[in-house]
Amino acid sequence: MMSAQTRKGQEGLHTAIISIGSNLGDKLENCRQAIESLRSLGQTTVSACSRFYKTAPVDYLDQDWFVNAAVKITTGLEAVRLLPALQEIQRRAGRRGDPVRFGPRIIDLDIIFFDAAVIETSELRIPHPRMHKRRFVLQPICDIDPAIIHPVLKKDIRMLLDQLEDDAQGVEPLCCDC
Repeated sequence: MMSAQTRKGQEGLHTAIISIGSNLGDKLENCRQAIESLRSLGQTTVSACSRFYKTAPVDYLDQDWFVNAAVKITTGLEAVRLLPALQEIQRRAGRRGDPVRFGPRIIDLDIIFFDAAVIETSELRIPHPRMHKRRFVLQPICDIDPAIIHPVLKKDIRMLLDQLEDDAQGVEPLCCDC
């Protein structure tokens, strides 16, 4: 089901928020390389970046901390075309399946928002179904635009972050903007 809430901007362009994370190898460099790959993706411009954060693992705790960030992109790609483009970036970075759900990964790229769309297919769910429970997603998005409204929950990102009760989700500023 794709909602009628999808709103294309000028000239058929869409706005998406992408969450980026890594906890294997040179985590910060992995994230920077993923952002560069997004910049070189056809029909796509990175229009805003959060700062980088060192973040505690969630769900599967027996692993190293992550480096996370978020970017806002403008793209001519539809969501169902953007997803395989992100998967290809992950593959080129060395990601080969996920033997452990929520486990270690060299790079992870997730579409959090796509315009104001609500999309549910067998391959894609937007907004991301767990984003409102994840400090490592909400904090970087707040750097970009805390007033983004979740199209299902009807709350802005700042409110979702402020209402998050799980203090065990460590998030520490790491360094500069991406």
